[in-house]
Amino acid sequence: MDWSQHSIPPMRLEPRFGDRVVPAFCERPASVWAMIADAAARNGDGEALIAGSVRLTWRQAVERAARIAVGFRKLGLQRGDRVAVLLGNRIEFPLILFAAAHEGLVTVLLSTRQQKPEIAYVLGDCGARILIHEAALAERLPDARDVPDVTHRIAVDDDPALSRFAVLADNAPAPAPVEVGEEDTAMILYTSGTTGKPKGAMLAHCNIIHSSMVFVSCLQLTQTDRSIAAVPLGHVTGVVANITTMVRCAGALIIMPEFRAADYLKLATRERVTYTVMVPAMYNLCLLQPDFDSYDLSSWRIGGFGGAPMPIATIEKLDAKIPGLKLANCYGATETTSPSTIMPGELTASHIDSVGLPCPGARIVAVDADGRELPRGEIGELWIQSASVIKGYWNNPKATAESFTAGFWHSGDLGSVDADNFVRVFDRQKDMINRGGLKIYSAEVESVLAGHPAVVESAIIARPCPVLGERVHAVVVTREAVAAEALRAWCAERLSDYKVPETMAMTADPLPRNANGKVLKRQLRELPGA
Repeated sequence: MDWSQHSIPPMRLEPRFGDRVVPAFCERPASVWAMIADAAARNGDGEALIAGSVRLTWRQAVERAARIAVGFRKLGLQRGDRVAVLLGNRIEFPLILFAAAHEGLVTVLLSTRQQKPEIAYVLGDCGARILIHEAALAERLPDARDVPDVTHRIAVDDDPALSRFAVLADNAPAPAPVEVGEEDTAMILYTSGTTGKPKGAMLAHCNIIHSSMVFVSCLQLTQTDRSIAAVPLGHVTGVVANITTMVRCAGALIIMPEFRAADYLKLATRERVTYTVMVPAMYNLCLLQPDFDSYDLSSWRIGGFGGAPMPIATIEKLDAKIPGLKLANCYGATETTSPSTIMPGELTASHIDSVGLPCPGARIVAVDADGRELPRGEIGELWIQSASVIKGYWNNPKATAESFTAGFWHSGDLGSVDADNFVRVFDRQKDMINRGGLKIYSAEVESVLAGHPAVVESAIIARPCPVLGERVHAVVVTREAVAAEALRAWCAERLSDYKVPETMAMTADPLPRNANGKVLKRQLRELPGA
């Protein structure tokens, strides 16, 4: 099965990054800025960016971005220079991305959760010339002597006394955009760096354009669509699934400063939201709101999710409460510029255990330890090839060589591809539990626990065992008091005996997550008693 029954624009094989040949859309914008300008040309009077009381049309957004672009020129920035952005979800974020695209600059996206040493490392590694940051985060910025390449720091704040950003934007619009090549780097996003130093994934213009077109064509988005950016804009889901996807369809992006379930439901109702991509925990938190049924969410037709499996219980509840909402699993990574698979909404209920079909033009295979393709249905590491796969890591040829083979990115995820082309993801290679030779995939156990009415979420990790090697341990977030034995009995009725957690830690506190919404199992393993 594939996307041939959908209205996917024509594709053809093309060379990419020297030694690759991938399917690419025949007709496409030549650059990220060209895609932005096209949105303004097609829907100039339509709403583009909404943040609080500020509402900009596409024509206004493009004009503001062109003014910021002149500010970049006045600072002496030239094509290829890196612009580091340390901002939360605010309207300046997409405007800076647009302006950088106009000037052929490379935006480097930092997380507002990062601390001074992490920020210093990224700024030094990418050689950023300018840092645009939240004024409130000034204390986290590294000393000038530690990042000598950063010649300009610009604070952004709602208070004019604290913000220098208005000066950057106080210009006449730039006359013409800087020309760039499709394969030029448009953005650098640093991976979470669970082992060693983070790596700077280089997203080229062609990667971003392809991924945005995939979202628009697979989900059938148009300029009438309205999306809430509830996830952090500084990460691949925020920047691609939200910002540039809404650019491609010329729809409206409503920017939430920070996700709170009650605020999300109010905003979704007021703005008549039609589409969004969030992590499953956000959907669960919405469903937990006692007044959920009082909100009119009838306009919400596409609910994308990724970063973690969606519990079956959550899917069933959403289907019952918002029957017009189609849930679409969107599996991907920074290295694949967001989506590698998307589940057609009409197939989610019948393929709950799958992350979907390979996106148009994507090839996904499961391979063994020697990189040989495995038969359909067998479990191995997923390798991914498509026009969305990045060319490599900034200033890190060793990591690039280790992670890419002939255009295939080694995902590190254990999964399978069945005879009908549906992809399943079972676990990260490092997270699979080996209990006396029996393999246990944490996602399966977590999904079963999520069906218990007292459970909000859980994380399955391994505990070392001198006899069996590893045993199954569960960290369970509960909404009400429940005995560990009751949860073990629940699992025993639904799982093989060796998969049932032998020990449990109960908590009311949310699980630790990185800014992408993924649970930090490494932190859980380091807790006393884990």
